[in-house]
Amino acid sequence: MNSTLITNAQLVNEGKVIEGDVLIRGNRIEKIGNGLSAPNATVVDAKGNLLLPGVIDDQVHFREPGLTHKATIYTESRAAVAGGITSFMEMPNTVPPVFTQSLLEDKYQIASQSSLANYSFFMGAAHDNLEEVMKTNIKKVCGLKIFMGSSTGNLLVDDPKILEGFFSRFPAIIATHCEDEPTIRKNTADFKERYGETMSVKYHPQIRSAESCLKSSSFAVELAKKHGTRLHILHISTAHETNLFDNSIPLAQKKITSEACIHHLWFNDADYERLGMLIKWNPAIKTAADQQEILRAVLDDRIDVIATDHAPHTLEEKKNNYFQAPAGGPLVQHSLVAMLEFYHQKKISLEKIVQKMAHNPAILFQIENRGYIREGYFADLVLVNPNQPWQVQKTNILAKCGWSPFEGTTFKSSVTHTWVSGHLVYKLGEFDESKKGARLTFAR
Repeated sequence: MNSTLITNAQLVNEGKVIEGDVLIRGNRIEKIGNGLSAPNATVVDAKGNLLLPGVIDDQVHFREPGLTHKATIYTESRAAVAGGITSFMEMPNTVPPVFTQSLLEDKYQIASQSSLANYSFFMGAAHDNLEEVMKTNIKKVCGLKIFMGSSTGNLLVDDPKILEGFFSRFPAIIATHCEDEPTIRKNTADFKERYGETMSVKYHPQIRSAESCLKSSSFAVELAKKHGTRLHILHISTAHETNLFDNSIPLAQKKITSEACIHHLWFNDADYERLGMLIKWNPAIKTAADQQEILRAVLDDRIDVIATDHAPHTLEEKKNNYFQAPAGGPLVQHSLVAMLEFYHQKKISLEKIVQKMAHNPAILFQIENRGYIREGYFADLVLVNPNQPWQVQKTNILAKCGWSPFEGTTFKSSVTHTWVSGHLVYKLGEFDESKKGARLTFAR
């Protein structure tokens, strides 16, 4: 059985930073300690750099099937492991939308042959597929995704009676996109009448307003409390929404949880002038005050996890006018180094970054044997040099779309090695694609 010995590392794990070695045998961590030795093991000298549990990203859009001109599971998982993400959970708004168990399994088949990271896929909710949703194997599927806003056709589920069915019956996590569509439609009509088809993207956070987010999130929380639902609200974008969440009980006991995304932590509405459609996301990037409060809520545990909402589009699509340009952008390659930039700025600790990006997703979704540096756990590990600056340029962007809102940004930290289930998939810019990631399983 192949073995790897990582020596002289600073292990960031379970609220501590300690010096140590890690022995990997096969796909698992066999031993953690100091001065470890292992005959015939491949030795990686960490040279005092940071060894973290692999990042678990609970919200990505990898566009396959049906939208592969933007991205594929292969291309985006490749960008993900280069960024220290070892596991991802992908959304159902591919083409066709994932409304049946057969379509869901099709995505697992694609990933089994092409994903360099571990994977899970959300089942999608529609107006008429509750019985199909109830067939979901919750030990092998991360959860159910409901678009309560920011979608069209059958993917938009905002009818209270239909929502009651899902919230009262689905036995695992329901993850929601919360924006109130009637509010947004009224705002869109008003702004279009005022500014016309060539309206600036700077009005995006007023159209997809804080009020629309709070109204929808509050309704989701109300439904969850009524039915005892396990609710997870994605990409919180407003200060007011952070007060919907409780930080007085341990995460494992929470029924209602939430997520912050990199773009809502990094950017604010002043950045539209510089970056335009490249930072058009739904929910919208809002004010500096919203940005600051979201970070505060991450730090005080009202918000439980940090993810990306990686949602690539081509540059050609992004060059359309405001009403035609799609929302979303690529982030998986840069999410960990972006959070480490906040560490360098003394805004967040290393321990808190690991808690929000690895430990908490594992707890929240009840992922089996991942998310920690623990003996017996799968060896999903990331080695980071915190003092190896690099600049994001078109030539080093790995997402298939070929652009990033971080282009031109210099990050102080570099991901140097990524192990997925004990396999060194990424090392110093090179990939070993001889092994693929595994399907996540859940202790439910």
